[in-house]
Amino acid sequence: MSKIRVTQLKSNIGRLKNQKRTLEALGLRRINQTVEHDASATILGMINKVQHLVSVEEIK
Repeated sequence: MSKIRVTQLKSNIGRLKNQKRTLEALGLRRINQTVEHDASATILGMINKVQHLVSVEEIK
C-alpha cells in the first residue's frame, strides 16, 4: 500500500464540528503538523472531507 503525508495548513477554528473531528481522527491538532498514513479508502475519504484545510503528498 502506498503512503501519504498529510499536513494541516489552515486552522480549524470556526469550522463545522464534523470537520474538527475529522482532523483530530487524522491525528492533526495544529497548523503545520504533518502525519503519515496508508492511502486506504477510509483515510482518503477523510482527507476529501477536509481537503480545503490540508495538503497531501504521496511518499515513494
